[in-house]
Amino acid sequence: MTRPLIVSDCDEVLMHMVVPFRAWLDELHGIHFDFSVGFVRALRHKDSGDPVERARVWSLLSAFFREEMHRQTPIAGAVEAMARLSERADVVIVTNIGPEMAAARAAQIHAHALPYEVIGNPGGTGKGPAVAKLIQERGAPLTFFIDDLASNHVSVAQDVPACWRLHMVGEPELAPHVETAIEAHARIDDWVQAERWIATRLDEYDAVLAASHA
Repeated sequence: MTRPLIVSDCDEVLMHMVVPFRAWLDELHGIHFDFSVGFVRALRHKDSGDPVERARVWSLLSAFFREEMHRQTPIAGAVEAMARLSERADVVIVTNIGPEMAAARAAQIHAHALPYEVIGNPGGTGKGPAVAKLIQERGAPLTFFIDDLASNHVSVAQDVPACWRLHMVGEPELAPHVETAIEAHARIDDWVQAERWIATRLDEYDAVLAASHA
């Protein structure tokens, strides 16, 4: 029998990203990162106050993932919650880091006791097609999608509307500045409550399954 499926993002769901990225920008590049504004406008040169050019923003982000992923640490409770949930469902991590970086990202994640399959989704594209493909390949009877970006919830809602969608921003400094994704079924920013929410859906599924075999 196929198992339920949990498809999770990595950054700000399982691993801190913007805070170590901010520290790296400040230490080595003289750049200030302001969480209160949109990502592209958030980076400013500390000496002049001028915004960092859009092309360089993405270049810096790529450099961080190539060279500085060791700065990232797990979100509080993520490792333990995922370990318990993985006893009841398959877990796959889909991250918009690009296929070329998937191996390095998998090594990083696995080193933090998150031993799950990692798929590198092309950066800037929605995750709906990737989630739909996973469901089809695995025949998952129940699927959860967890991500911090509203655009990915839009994509998944369009491609697999039956998938449960949980909006999570696990970085406490960032969460107050992120609007809730209207396409998500719930917004929960900590793993204690998120695990409880997922477990409740799994319990409901188990109850229906048991009743159908009674």
